[in-house]
Amino acid sequence: MPIDPDQGSTGGGAAVTLTGTGLQNASEVRFGTKPAIITANTATSVSVVAPSGAGVVAATVTTPGGTSNPVAFYYVPPPVILDVSPTSGPLAGGATITVTGRGLATVTSVAFGATAVTPTVVSDSQLTVVSPAHATGQVALVVTALGGSDTASGTFGFVAAPTVTGFSPLTGLPAGGTLVDITGTGLSTTTGVTFGGVPATFAVLSGTRVAAVAPTHALDAVTIALTTTGGSATAPGVFIYLLG
Repeated sequence: MPIDPDQGSTGGGAAVTLTGTGLQNASEVRFGTKPAIITANTATSVSVVAPSGAGVVAATVTTPGGTSNPVAFYYVPPPVILDVSPTSGPLAGGATITVTGRGLATVTSVAFGATAVTPTVVSDSQLTVVSPAHATGQVALVVTALGGSDTASGTFGFVAAPTVTGFSPLTGLPAGGTLVDITGTGLSTTTGVTFGGVPATFAVLSGTRVAAVAPTHALDAVTIALTTTGGSATAPGVFIYLLG
C-alpha cells in the first residue's frame, strides 16, 4: 500500500494519502499508536492529516474488513539555522549566501522577507542561496524544509552600494605601512580595500570611515577601491607611492 508523501514534520500536519484497494469506509488511520485525521476516503485511497511523532512509524488503515498492512512513515525534525554568511547583500540581489545548520537536506525554499528563493542544498548541514532583488532594509530570513521552518536569529540586510568621497594622506612609501583614512557612505559592510589592485589590511570605523594600511607597491600613482556587501566604489583621485 503506497503512502505519499512518506515523510513529514515531527510536529504533524502533513497531508498524506494512502492508496490501495478495499479502503472504503475507513474508520481509522494510525501512524504508530497515534490516530490521524481522515479528510477524504474512497475505495482506493484515504487522505489524512498526519499526527505529530518521531522516528519511523507504521501507518495502517482500518476498515470494516480489517486492518491493512503497515507502511513506513518517516518523521523529519524541523531545520535549525546556526549561521548565515554574509548577513547582507546588494539591492540588485545576486549575492551567494551560505546557510549552515541542521536538518537542511530537505529545504525547499529560503525566504528573504516575503520573497522566496529556491536554494542549492549542499548537505544536511549546509545550503547556498542567491539573494533576490529587494528594497533597502532588514528582512527576516526563513528556511522551509519538509520538517518545518526556522528563522535566522538575525535579520538579512539589503544595502546600497558604497560611495567613497576621499582619503588622507594622499601619498605613502613604496614599503607600505601608511595609515590611510578613507571616507564615504555605506562603508559599514566593507569586505575589502585595494591599492592599485593590491589588497590592504583595513578596519571599519563607522558607516562613513574605513582605516586602511597601504600595502607594499612600486613607485606609482594608484586608485583606491573599496568593496562592501552592497557593491564597490573607487575613491576620487590617486594615491601616490613615492620616496620620502
